[in-house]
Amino acid sequence: MVALALDIGQTRIGIAVSDRTGRVAMPVKVLPAAEVIGCARTFRAIVEDHEPDILVCGLPQTLSGEDGPQAERIRAIACELSERLGLPLAFADERLSSREAKRILREQGLDERRMRGKVDMVAASLFLQAWLDSTDRKDERA
Repeated sequence: MVALALDIGQTRIGIAVSDRTGRVAMPVKVLPAAEVIGCARTFRAIVEDHEPDILVCGLPQTLSGEDGPQAERIRAIACELSERLGLPLAFADERLSSREAKRILREQGLDERRMRGKVDMVAASLFLQAWLDSTDRKDERA
């Protein structure tokens, strides 16, 4: 099972995918939000290259676990993309994923300017990995 993850922001959308076994998440790319939402050629090429079985979108939540202020907008975009791509949709908790992504990129020696184009895809891979791990554990219990 290949999962395609989107970290949906107002300006940019980070994209990550899982391997074919559905066990390892990898960052892919960051695209302008308009290209992803509009299913532009650049985004469609990523979808065609990876042939995902499910779309996993990060859902912004507060530290107490409630939907954050952007959650309704994210849900609407995610549902529209799921429908257009013909993929089932799942949501993953994206709390603190951007902060962790920045920490990882800083450890790799990137400054704020060089980090800007990478944070969203690394964040997407982080919440996708957590989603894959929780899904994998559920499968093992079944």
